[in-house]
Amino acid sequence: MKLEAPDLADKSGFMKKEYTVDGADVSPELTWSDVPAGTKSFALWVHDPDAPDPKKPLRDWKHWIIVNIPATARKIPKGGTIGEEIPNDGGGKEYGGPSPPIGVHRYFFKLYALNVDKLAGVTKDTFMKKVEPYKIAEAEIMAKYGRK
Repeated sequence: MKLEAPDLADKSGFMKKEYTVDGADVSPELTWSDVPAGTKSFALWVHDPDAPDPKKPLRDWKHWIIVNIPATARKIPKGGTIGEEIPNDGGGKEYGGPSPPIGVHRYFFKLYALNVDKLAGVTKDTFMKKVEPYKIAEAEIMAKYGRK
């Protein structure tokens, strides 16, 4: 499976300001292809494993969590969503763009193909536990962001 976000970052892999709280704080367009047979739904999470400081990370900050994305979907439009958004570490359900307090952080956009139609009872803390038994493929992209 392949995940792409054509406009997410510049050529060096640095996230465009538009997708951060320092810009418009809008989610990027995501597209995917080469989906495995047997896929019944998708789940997505965007996380920062470097919070709060890349030199001393203490937690994995969840910026966006979506489950129950239909198996027929191949795109999440810029600033849009599809499926069921789950409250993130910022407290909102919508995309919460990067706002690193210290240094340059890595932001992973990870899509999972699942062999189940719907996941129930998913929270930011149970996401991986709920996804893991049904995962048949995964794809990720990473962009960096830090305040200059």
